[in-house]
Amino acid sequence: MNQYLRPSRFIDSDHPAVVEFAESHRGAGGDPRQQAVNLYYAVREAVRYNFYSFSPDPQTLRGSHALIAGESYCVPKATLLAGCARHCGIPARIGLADVRNHLSTPRLLELLRSDVFAMHGYTELYLQGRWVKATPAFNQSLCELFDVAPLEFDGVQDSVFHPFNRQGDQSMEYLVDHGRFADVPQELFFSHLQACYPHLFGEQGGVLPGDMRSDLSRG
Repeated sequence: MNQYLRPSRFIDSDHPAVVEFAESHRGAGGDPRQQAVNLYYAVREAVRYNFYSFSPDPQTLRGSHALIAGESYCVPKATLLAGCARHCGIPARIGLADVRNHLSTPRLLELLRSDVFAMHGYTELYLQGRWVKATPAFNQSLCELFDVAPLEFDGVQDSVFHPFNRQGDQSMEYLVDHGRFADVPQELFFSHLQACYPHLFGEQGGVLPGDMRSDLSRG
C-alpha cells in the first residue's frame, strides 16, 4: 500500500500548492472518509473542467499544474485529488478508461474526429477497507450547461459518470478499462492517445485554444 501513499511524478502530493490546498479543504475532523469527501468537492469545483487545456507536455499531468492553472481536464484533476488524499494519509491511485461521450460539443467532436474519449481519468481512494471510485472532472456549472446532474461522492459508493442526462438521453458509457495505476503511466497514456488521435500529435497538430462553456453557449 505504500506506493499509493507516497508522492510520485504526477501525483505530486508533496508539492507546496497541493499541500496547502489539501490542508485548507480536508476539514477539522479526523475521519478519512469525510476528509476524502471534502477533498473531492474541493477539487471538483476549484479546477474548472476544460478539455481544451490538454497538452502533450507530460508536465501538465501533474496535480499541482491543474491546481495552479485553475482549469484542466479529467486526468490532471484526478491526479490532484489523489495527491490531496495521499497528503492526508489516504491511499489513492488513478484509473483510466475509454468512454463514449454522447453529450460533447460539435466543435470538440470535430477536433477529435470521434465521439470516443480515450484515457478518461478518475481517482480510486482506499476507504474503510475497500477501493472507491471518485470522478471530480466536471464542475457543477458545466454540468448545468449539459443538463447533467453533477456527480456526488459520499466515500462509500463509486462516483462515476451518469449514463443518462435529466431528459433520459444517453450521456456517457465506458468502453475499455485500461486498469488502475500508482501514477499516470506516461508511455501507455500518450501512445494510446496518439493511436486514437494521430492528427493531434503531428507537426500541425495540437489542441486549439478553446473553452467548453463557450462551445455550449454557441451550441
